[in-house]
Amino acid sequence: MSRNLLFMLAGIILAGLVSVTAIAAYVLRPPATPSGAITAIPVATDMQPVAQPSETNEGATETPQQVDLPTGPITAELVQAESKARFLIDEVLNGQVNTVIGVTDQVVAQIIIDPTNPANVQLGPVTVNARTLTTDNNFRNRTIQHEILDTAEFEFITFTPRQFLGLPEIGAIGDTLSFQILGDLTVRDVTREVIFDLTVTVDSDTRLHGLGRTTISRQNFDLSVIDLPPQVASMKDAVILELEFVAQAVE
Repeated sequence: MSRNLLFMLAGIILAGLVSVTAIAAYVLRPPATPSGAITAIPVATDMQPVAQPSETNEGATETPQQVDLPTGPITAELVQAESKARFLIDEVLNGQVNTVIGVTDQVVAQIIIDPTNPANVQLGPVTVNARTLTTDNNFRNRTIQHEILDTAEFEFITFTPRQFLGLPEIGAIGDTLSFQILGDLTVRDVTREVIFDLTVTVDSDTRLHGLGRTTISRQNFDLSVIDLPPQVASMKDAVILELEFVAQAVE
């Protein structure tokens, strides 16, 4: 074999090694870190509550008693230590259906509550720091951060509420209220209208907890995965979004 051919082969091998190293470095690079602490965006006052009578499971209208409720609105914010935003999506992993769960406690929102008139509730934008979402797999985390959500450029996921649906007219401490919130969900640079189903329990005159849940389509939000790992045969289009929260009155 001639010396020139040996040099050519060595150059090809070296170029291949450099390319592989560069690709590995790009794929395995650490995700962007949060730019700082997130704070709740103040509530706007242009939401449109739509009140409806609350119903029992049998469909009968009930009128809860009002007990020790203060008068006037109360401003509350999510308690980060007790609140979580998460997504759930099914994939086929090694021939078996596997539910991927991504979660973060970096979620904030401000709420204005009128305990004697639930229909007057106001909710500010819900902000989630997408850079802090984690699953049980670091390779998957990097794929989510770099390829799917591009969190280096789009750090936050936001839900901006526009209308409450099905709010009861009155409420009391200890009540569990079910209603919906219609609003605009922004993931990366895509915004779509979604409706969250909420269940909220009034723990006291200054504290409540609840769960919000909706299902979105990956396709509608352009959340494509270019290269699935070999062990992942497919990923479902439906993504469940949940907000498990505790809100506490602030001074």
